[in-house]
Amino acid sequence: MSEQPPSQSSDDFDDFDEIVEAETERDPDLAVIEAGSRTLRAQAGPPQADQVPARPADPEIDKALREVEQELATRWGETKLEPSVTRIAALMDVLGEPQRTYPSIHITGTNGKTSTARMIEALLGAFDLRTGRYTSPHVQSITERISLDGAPISAERFIETYQDIKPYVEMVDAQQDYRLSFFEVLTGMAYAAFADAPVDVAVVEVGMGGSWDATNVIDGDVAVVTPISLDHTDRLGSTPAEIAGEKSGIIKEGATVILAQQPVDAAQVMLKKAVEVDATVAREGMEFGVVAREVAVGGQLLTLRGLGGEYGEIFLPLYGAHQAHNAAVALAAVEAFFGVGAQAARTLDGDRVRQAFASVASPGRLEVVRRSPTVVVDAAHNPAGALATAEGITESFNFSRLIGVVGTSGDKDVRGLLEAFEPIFTEVVVTQNSTPRAMDADELAAIAVEVFGDERVVVEPRLDDALEAAITLAEEESEFAGAGVLVTGSVITVGEARLLLGKG
Repeated sequence: MSEQPPSQSSDDFDDFDEIVEAETERDPDLAVIEAGSRTLRAQAGPPQADQVPARPADPEIDKALREVEQELATRWGETKLEPSVTRIAALMDVLGEPQRTYPSIHITGTNGKTSTARMIEALLGAFDLRTGRYTSPHVQSITERISLDGAPISAERFIETYQDIKPYVEMVDAQQDYRLSFFEVLTGMAYAAFADAPVDVAVVEVGMGGSWDATNVIDGDVAVVTPISLDHTDRLGSTPAEIAGEKSGIIKEGATVILAQQPVDAAQVMLKKAVEVDATVAREGMEFGVVAREVAVGGQLLTLRGLGGEYGEIFLPLYGAHQAHNAAVALAAVEAFFGVGAQAARTLDGDRVRQAFASVASPGRLEVVRRSPTVVVDAAHNPAGALATAEGITESFNFSRLIGVVGTSGDKDVRGLLEAFEPIFTEVVVTQNSTPRAMDADELAAIAVEVFGDERVVVEPRLDDALEAAITLAEEESEFAGAGVLVTGSVITVGEARLLLGKG
C-alpha cells in the first residue's frame, strides 16, 4: 500500500504520521494499515447512513403505508410465479412505457446482486447522475426496494406512487387470467417512480432468473451477471448452465455484458447468448478484475483493473473477497455505461471512484450490528453465499469462538448452507423467522444435528430467544472480547434480528 498517494496534501501526510504515532503500542504493520484506511475514509467522507428506514413516525403515514402493504400482500407472493412478462408488459403499456424514458443497467446472477447494485449506484452518483435503484428483497422496510439518489424513497412517496398506478393495476388485473403479483406491482411502481423523478439512469436487480422476470421489460444498455450457482433450482434449472440460460435473457441486442467469474458451463451459455444478440462481453479475470486487496480496519483496500486502466488506493467499507469482486464488476459496469473501453481508452476520475466506493453501505451483508460481544448479520441463504460469508468472516474478524444463529426458508438447500458454516461455528443456535416460508426450527435442528453433532446444536424457535442464547454462549469462559455471533440463513431472519438489536 502506498503511504502517500499523489493526490494527498502535506497536511494529509501529517495526519497519517500522527495516526501511526498514536498506534505505537500496536503492531507497526497493523498501525500503518489502519492509518491508511482511516485517511482514505477521511478523504472520501463518511459512509452512507443506515439505508434501512424505520417505520414512519407520523401515525397517519404509518397507517397508510400499512394499508398499502396489506393490499400488496393479497397478491401472489414472490415465490409464486407464472413465467411470463405478459402482465407487467400490459401494465407498462397503460402507464405509457415509463421504463423507456431512461437508460438502465440490469443485474442478474445468484449472489452479490444487491451489493453490486449499491456500488454501481454510488459510482454513478459520484459522477453527478441522478439514479434510481430497484433491488429485492428488502431487509426491514418495503420502501428500501425503490431508491432515488442513493436513498430509499420516503413512505409518503411510496404511498403516492402506489395510489397513482393503482387504477392502472386494476385495469390490467381485469384483463388478464391472473392478477399482477406482488413483485410485478412493485416493479411497476419502481419504473413509474424513476420516470416521475426523473432519473438519469436506473440500476435494476432482477427478482429471479432473467427472461421472464418482471424487471425484464427494460432493455439494459449494460447487462451485469454476478456469480451463478445453484438456487431456486425448482424454477430455474438444476445446473449452472440451465440457470445461466434463464438469466441470459437480460442480455439485449447491442448491450455490453459485464460477466463476473462463472462456472465454465454457465460462462459458455452467456457467451453464446452474447454472440446471438451482437452484445459486447467483458469478463472478470480477462478484461477487468481485482489486482490486489488487503484487509483494513472497517473493510479492505483494493487495487482494481477496470476496462480503461488501473485504479489504486480504493477503500471499500465491506468485508470479504466476494465484495472485492463485486466492486470490480460494479466498476466495469459503470465504465461500460460511460463508454470506457469501447468509445474511449481512458479511466474514470480516480478520486470520484475512491469517494464512491468509500461511501458504500450494504445492510445485512457481513454487517456489524452490535459490539461486546460482536454480532454480525449476513443474508447468505444458499451454499455458495454461505461459503463466501464464511471466508469473509474468517479473514476479517479474529473471533476465538463464533456462535451461529441460523433461520432459513424451507425451500433452500439447508444442508449445503449448514455444511458451509460448520468449520467456523463453535456452536449453532437454530431458530425460525416470522414468515410462513420459514423452516420449522425442529426440522432445521434435525438437519443441523446431522451436520454439527448433537452437542453443538441449540434449538430456540423464537428469534429473540435465539439471539439471547447465542450472546450468552459467546460470553462464556471469559472470552467476552474474543467471541462473536453470526446471524444468517435468510434476508428475513437478518432483518428481524436487526430490529431486535436496535437497528432501523
